[in-house]
Amino acid sequence: MLDYLKKELRISRRTLSAIKYKGGHLLIDGQDRTVRHLLKEGEVLSIVFPPETPSDFLTSESMPLDIVYEDDWLMIVNKPAGIPVIPSHQYPSGTLANGLLAHFEKENLASTVHIVNRLDRNTSGLMLVARHRFSHERFFKMQKQKEIKRRYLAFVEGILHEKEGVIDAPIGRREGSVIERKVDWRDGKRSITHYRVIRQFPDRTLVAVRLETGRTHQIRVHFASIGHPLLGDDLYGGPVDSITRQALHSFELSFVHPFTGQHFHLHAPLPGDMDKLSDEPFIVETI
Repeated sequence: MLDYLKKELRISRRTLSAIKYKGGHLLIDGQDRTVRHLLKEGEVLSIVFPPETPSDFLTSESMPLDIVYEDDWLMIVNKPAGIPVIPSHQYPSGTLANGLLAHFEKENLASTVHIVNRLDRNTSGLMLVARHRFSHERFFKMQKQKEIKRRYLAFVEGILHEKEGVIDAPIGRREGSVIERKVDWRDGKRSITHYRVIRQFPDRTLVAVRLETGRTHQIRVHFASIGHPLLGDDLYGGPVDSITRQALHSFELSFVHPFTGQHFHLHAPLPGDMDKLSDEPFIVETI
């Protein structure tokens, strides 16, 4: 059974160890077995994963969640701007993770929160959440292999004269700040952002953005570095007269479900504050 678990189901050694020592079970036709069991045709293998204990800093907090999709393996949530993803010293409560934990408790799911892709507090849009350790392992590997595709919409200051392009500039920390990043040609890590102009206005441009790398604040830093900071992004020099947060929205998420094989290609419409930056409504699915 061990080879089947590792090679066919791709369960990691760490997870197998947790099943063995932390209250999980490997059942053959309802009976406990070990990994040494020789699987036979017609037997039914059931895997009971051990209960997970949330970290001490994460507490349950009921809040409305915009759940786009949910099954036994994953959740897809449309996060509003202004909500941090995980607790911190600055934001110990009111985070998406607090709300997700309360949602799990209502479903009697003994799991902690496994975020697959994070968004900044003031970035809105689609997020992928694993419902337990095993599915998180699979999504983590998929993300490393670039099998989870995401695109963003952003309003940037000024007119981008090239209809599409690539910003290839390394990003590192700014000295004296734990938050701010900068283009750092000496010590930064390579960072690549692809963009395409969707619509132009007299003083701003709407772009669709795809990340080849995933550095902190990558989109914000890259567009600021070429003289076109995001509207509302006061940290990187963006104008704040038309919107009070960075005009950045994770509007598209696509992947193949690692357990069912289902193809997902999801879109989230622009939230109201960003929709007002356009002269007329448009449907993001057509981008």
